[in-house]
Amino acid sequence: MDVAIIDYKMSNLFSVQAACEKVGLSSTITSDNNEILDAKICILPGVGAFGEAMKYLRESKLDNAIHGFVETGKPFLGICLGLQLLFDSSEEFGDCSGLGLIKGKVKKFKFHSDNSTKYPVPQIGWNKINKTNGSWDDSLLRNNTNGDFMYFVHSYFVEPQMKNIILSSTIYGNTEYCSSIQQNNIFACQFHPEKSAVKGQLIYRNMLKIINKKDN
Repeated sequence: MDVAIIDYKMSNLFSVQAACEKVGLSSTITSDNNEILDAKICILPGVGAFGEAMKYLRESKLDNAIHGFVETGKPFLGICLGLQLLFDSSEEFGDCSGLGLIKGKVKKFKFHSDNSTKYPVPQIGWNKINKTNGSWDDSLLRNNTNGDFMYFVHSYFVEPQMKNIILSSTIYGNTEYCSSIQQNNIFACQFHPEKSAVKGQLIYRNMLKIINKKDN
């Protein structure tokens, strides 16, 4: 089994699994700590509320499994809410603590109107990812291009304390925010690669390349 997709009862698990299968990655949807730790790659997807997600992760001890997997040095991918949960805290429904794997906070978009254009919350739809901090060569974005369009659905965005971990930024209304990060073996993105057509599929293909390279 190549990929463990963490099941914490509130995410688009089957679309992520379908994206894995499309590129030839074997995967399982699981909340079993041993299956997670034994996987070659781990994905934390996510759609839903930060506080509710953290409550379930803690009650099921999946927070420990995530920390344990990251400590192995194997590739870890966080998607949308799965990116946000990696941070210290979120201002969603007050101040809620996260997994604390990445220093920083999760903040909410403010509704914005610019002349005749309205930018409602949540942001739903296609938007550009713009390269920051140099090259993408050592990340899962290595085959993507500056300005690629990805699919977003979110009301909150991350604000990393360490700006050098930011891989891409995206502009929505009057807000430029971090749309992907890499910290050691953690790659995480605010957009949904599994819903981003060919450009998103490149990320899954790069995961397959990592596994094939290690197996050889």
